[in-house]
Amino acid sequence: MEGIQFILATEIPKVSDIPEWINALWTWVLTDWLWILRAFVEIGALAIVLFYIFTYLQRSRGWPVVLGFLLVIAGTFFIAILKLEVLSWLLQQVFLFTTVAILIIFQPELRRLLAELGNLPLFTTDGSSQLDIDVIVQATDRLSRKKVGGIMAIEQSVDIHQETQSGVLIDSVVTPEMLESIFFPNSTLHDGGVVIHGDRIMHASVIFPLTRRIDVNHTLGTRHRAAIGLSEETDAIVIIVSEETGDISYCFDGTLHSRVSTARLKEFLSEKLLTESSPEEEPGAFARLRATLRDLAEIINSRLRAKEEKGN
Repeated sequence: MEGIQFILATEIPKVSDIPEWINALWTWVLTDWLWILRAFVEIGALAIVLFYIFTYLQRSRGWPVVLGFLLVIAGTFFIAILKLEVLSWLLQQVFLFTTVAILIIFQPELRRLLAELGNLPLFTTDGSSQLDIDVIVQATDRLSRKKVGGIMAIEQSVDIHQETQSGVLIDSVVTPEMLESIFFPNSTLHDGGVVIHGDRIMHASVIFPLTRRIDVNHTLGTRHRAAIGLSEETDAIVIIVSEETGDISYCFDGTLHSRVSTARLKEFLSEKLLTESSPEEEPGAFARLRATLRDLAEIINSRLRAKEEKGN
């Protein structure tokens, strides 16, 4: 009873007893709640964009340049604190060319980033024929069993022929027999790669650009280096069959997945190429927006998975 009486006897703090700064803060929140909401949205959007950009560049050839640029910025602050006027003037002159230098150095990365954004379902209304994945898997399996080397690039939003300026125009339907005949050792088209767009083989004997990364395995052959190089420059999916071992590999977004089974290859191609929308009905704006957000999340997750695989 004494405890209850003590509680009842205790005075409840009045509004006037609350510190003035708390009242002022609460009044500000009630008055400017929309401004606070906008601030949270802007901070969240900037955090996501910066995280995506750094994750994207960390696996590119331009990452050492990013680190060097961050060191230069840190040095600029250090020089400003020490008031070193001559060095400060020199760095200011260097920063005048920073914008142009970024556009030149990161031109491949910026192009791929814009291509990925433009290929999201929100902005895509392409009604071209889809690739028959079973045909690609079947052709890859035949080449692997016979130990016939081959490299096939499945084109998406970036025109591979425009990037490479090489190859022989084929423009035929994709079939296992056609791919086998192209990569047959005595064929005049077996050197180089094949470019596939939709359900058609567009070009053969295409010379793909080799990767210039120094962290790749030195045992990789020319086909695998070309696959990495092409996937760094474009958004293509590149499938490789080793001539020595018959092993199957695929490369996407600069990441090489070696010694995969045909089942894993089919699973990956289905994940990247097959759409969930019905071919008879055009998806609405809301459905495309939802698919776009899902694809953005998948892109970020793939960057994180590739980073973890590279670290292991």
